[in-house]
Amino acid sequence: MTNEKVFIPPFKTQGIKSKLVPLIRSTANVEPETAWVEPFMGSAVVGLNLAPRNAIFADLNPHIVCFYNHLKARTITADIIRAYLEEQGALLAEKGDAHYYLVRDRFNKEHNPLDFLFLNRSCFNGMIRFNRSNNFNVPYGHKPERFAKAYITKIVNQVRHFEQMLMINNWVFLCQPFEDTIAMAGENAFIYCDPPYIGRHVDYYDSWSEQQEQRLKDCLFASGARFMLSTWNRNQYRTNPYISTLWSSCSMVTQEHFYFVGAREENRNAMTEALLTNYTSNTRPPKHEIAYEQMKFAFS
Repeated sequence: MTNEKVFIPPFKTQGIKSKLVPLIRSTANVEPETAWVEPFMGSAVVGLNLAPRNAIFADLNPHIVCFYNHLKARTITADIIRAYLEEQGALLAEKGDAHYYLVRDRFNKEHNPLDFLFLNRSCFNGMIRFNRSNNFNVPYGHKPERFAKAYITKIVNQVRHFEQMLMINNWVFLCQPFEDTIAMAGENAFIYCDPPYIGRHVDYYDSWSEQQEQRLKDCLFASGARFMLSTWNRNQYRTNPYISTLWSSCSMVTQEHFYFVGAREENRNAMTEALLTNYTSNTRPPKHEIAYEQMKFAFS
């Protein structure tokens, strides 16, 4: 946990927490033997960097979950990805948007995890967005030379690091609702939650409502585990009212950074992020003998 380098996962996602990893790392204070639970893993950048030995990563987006499970099973490897991106990148350079939309149509029919990585890295602004039919619908990013040799190597190196972490740790990837994931956490677990931000535009894979925010709070407090919630505190226009109401009993640390989700230039504004916890940040978490109880079947 002393390594301050921030490793980036193979996928880009809206609201990725790479810039917040140092703050999360210092605030979470997770011991190596702590069981790590992420009900909203997104790209899995936080868990990738905190590197717990045992972890459950879950999300409602089945495509990233599928990709990481293939990586874990080694049916997809860094070498396979290099060969695939070299081939598809050459076709993109030759045919441009025609090839991008061919791959997008193919992915929406076949759900090939390699095609999903290609789309994520060549679509407009690296977005992940689905329509009501759960079809990927982000347009082409208009960079036909996107997959230059150096860029492919960068992605392959990100995959190699993820592969190494899978070899030395016991990580499980599940596609399921957050309620089911939190229910798997025993009192000795640490739950990190990065849900869609309440009161802000959501177009990732699902929507998020006040009722879901309330349900999340109820599940977290009922779990008996230590938890951390990532949310937004304020921007130049308004403040998140749920922090002082729904989450008022939590401790909070904040960090301001340049935050951007979406296609428009005017959306690129400074945002103060908040980390809410049910413990104080200067309290060292207790050491426990590992007794996974509800979690143990997931690691078998």
